[in-house]
Amino acid sequence: MSHWGFVAAAYAVAVLGTLALLGASWAAMRGAEARAERPREGT
Repeated sequence: MSHWGFVAAAYAVAVLGTLALLGASWAAMRGAEARAERPREGT
């Protein structure tokens, strides 16, 4: 049985996980920037 299928699957999981983390981090960054730009009330 060839091990290359498992190697390809591991790479696919790593790439998809990296892309998911990148997307979540980008969304969090955009949210933080939007909150920082909003004027503060009570100051």
